[in-house]
Amino acid sequence: MPHINVDVQPDELARSLEEYVRSLLDNPELIDRLALASEQDVVESRVIFPKHLPLSQLQQGVRSGRFVQGTFLASRENYLEGTLRVRGDGDSDKEVLIQGLQHLNRAMHDDIVSVEMFPEERWVAPSSLVLHDEGVAGDVVEENEEDVLKAESGKMRRPTGKVVGIIKRNSRPLCGMLMPSPIKEATRHLFMPADRCMPRVRVETRQAASLQAHRIVVAIGGWLRHSRYPNGHFVRSLGECGDKETETEVLLLEHDVPHQPFSQAVLACLPPPTFSITAEDQAGREDLRALSICSVDPPGCTDIDDALHCKPLDNGNTEVGVHIADVSYFIRPGNALDEEASLRGTTVYLCEKRIDMVPELLSSNLCSLRSNVDRLAFSCIWEMTPKAEIVSTRFTKSIINSKASLTYAEAQLMMDDAGRKDPVTSSLRGLNSLAKILKQRRIQNGALTLASPEVRFHMDSETHDPIDLQTKELKETNSMVEEFMLLANISVAERIVGEFPECALLRRHPAPPPSNYDILVKAAKSKNIEIQVDSAKALAESLDRAAVPGAPPYLNTLLRILATRCMMQAIYFCSGMEPDTHHYGLATAIYTHFTSPIRR
Repeated sequence: MPHINVDVQPDELARSLEEYVRSLLDNPELIDRLALASEQDVVESRVIFPKHLPLSQLQQGVRSGRFVQGTFLASRENYLEGTLRVRGDGDSDKEVLIQGLQHLNRAMHDDIVSVEMFPEERWVAPSSLVLHDEGVAGDVVEENEEDVLKAESGKMRRPTGKVVGIIKRNSRPLCGMLMPSPIKEATRHLFMPADRCMPRVRVETRQAASLQAHRIVVAIGGWLRHSRYPNGHFVRSLGECGDKETETEVLLLEHDVPHQPFSQAVLACLPPPTFSITAEDQAGREDLRALSICSVDPPGCTDIDDALHCKPLDNGNTEVGVHIADVSYFIRPGNALDEEASLRGTTVYLCEKRIDMVPELLSSNLCSLRSNVDRLAFSCIWEMTPKAEIVSTRFTKSIINSKASLTYAEAQLMMDDAGRKDPVTSSLRGLNSLAKILKQRRIQNGALTLASPEVRFHMDSETHDPIDLQTKELKETNSMVEEFMLLANISVAERIVGEFPECALLRRHPAPPPSNYDILVKAAKSKNIEIQVDSAKALAESLDRAAVPGAPPYLNTLLRILATRCMMQAIYFCSGMEPDTHHYGLATAIYTHFTSPIRR
C-alpha cells in the first residue's frame, strides 16, 4: 500500500467529526447517526424482561402443544394488558389474555408471538381500568405496577398466559411526537406514537429542538431486556402538529393506506380519455339503453358504480335490474393497473378528499354510470311478484344509458311529489315499494339493524351534559338502494357457487363469541334493559324493545352503536375452504361483493 503524505497547513483549524457533520446543512439526518455511538455505553440496569426462547424451541413447543401461536393485540385502554388471537376451529377465534409487563415480554401490537398457557387456577379477568403509560424517563418498573390488575381476577376469568418468544415483528414505521425532555441538551428522548396500541419508543436524536411540535416518523429497532421501551431512530418529519395536511398524512400512514400518485406503469394501462364504445364492444352485450335506469348516491358522488331500474310486466309482475359498472373491461388480469388496485383494495374516503382504488379516468369518468352517456355494465335482472318474491334471475353484460344521476334527497323529493308521473319517478316508486317488503323480510329472518357511529352530540352550554344527539339522516331512498344491492350480492353469490363450488369468492360474517357482548349487556343492565344475545334475531328484537320511560331519546341509538362494536369483522373466503357460508349480520345463507367494483 503506497504511503500518503497529508500536508496540513499550520493556520488550518482541526474540527471534530460532530462539528463537521453539523456543517452539512443539506443532510441533517446524519446528526442522529452520531448519537448511535452512545448506545455502546449503555449501563446495564436490573433485567426487566425474561429471555425470548430461540425459534427452534418455539416451533417445537407449538407442534407439541406446549405453546400456542397467534397475533398479539395490545389494549388501547390499558398498556399492561393484551390478548393473543389464535385461529380456532369453526367460526370463532380463541383468545388468550396476557397481563403485566413481564408476561407481555416486549410483545408489540400485531406481532406474531408464542405464548405459554397458565393452568386454569391462574386465569384472570380482563381489567376494567383505563391505564396509560405516562412515559417515565427511566427504565424502572414501579413496584406496584404488576399488582394493579390483581383485583380483577375474581369473575369472568379467561384463559391466560405469557409471551415466551416473538415469531415475527410488526416492523411498520410509527407516526407520532417527541415528548418534552426535562434536560435541555438531552439527546435521548421518548417518542409517543399516535397509535395508542404501540409502546413509547426511546429515540436518540440531536434535532429534538427543531422537531418539537412536529409529527415525525420513527422506525423501531431492537428491544433490550433491561429497557422498558424499544429503541428506534428518527426517519423524517411530516410537518407541524395540527396542520390539516400533516394530520391527514399521519392518518393514512398509521392505517397503512397506499396513497401515493399512480405510477407511470399503471397510467400506461389506461385507455385514452377519448374512449368511446364501438360496435365491436356492443357484440355479445344486451342493449338496455331504452330502460328508465337511474342512479341514487350521496351528494357530490362522482364514482357512480351502480344504477337501478324497475319496469312493470304484462303478467302483473315487475322487472327489476341492478346495473354495475363493468370495470373488468378496462382492467386486464395481471397488468400493473390490476396489481395496484389489488394492493389498494378499496377507495378510502376522508372528510375532504378521496384516495381512489383506480385512477380518476376510470373511477369518475369511463366506469362511472353518469347520466346521459352510454356505459358498459354488468346487469342482474329479476322478475318479481308484487310481494317481492323472485320468479327468475338472469345475468348479462349490457350497455346502459342512465336517465338521471340523483342524490338520495332528490330521489326522495321526486317520489314524494304526487304530481310527478315521469318514467324515472315511476321506476323509483316501484323500487321503493318492493324494497320495503324485502327489508321487512330480512328483519323477520333476524337481520341486525345497527347504528353508525356518525353522531353529533348537542351539549348543554353550562353543565356540558348531552341534551340531544344528531345522527346522519337516512331517507327511504337510502334503504331502497341498500336492499337491492344486498339482493344483487346474494343472487350473484348463489350463482357463482353453483358454477364454481370450490373457488367462488364469498364473504361471511361470523357470529361473535358471547364474551364480546359483555360490555353491551352490562351497559343495558345499568338502565334496567335486558339484552338477549343467543342469536342475531334475539339481539335484534332486544334492541327494538330497548327503551326506558323518561330516558334520553338517543339511548337506543347508543345501544345500537355499542352493539356494532361487539361484532366480528366479516371476512372474504373461497367456497371450497369453509363449509359455513352464513352471514350473521345480514341473516342470509350466502353473500359476496358483486357491487361497487370501482371502489372495492
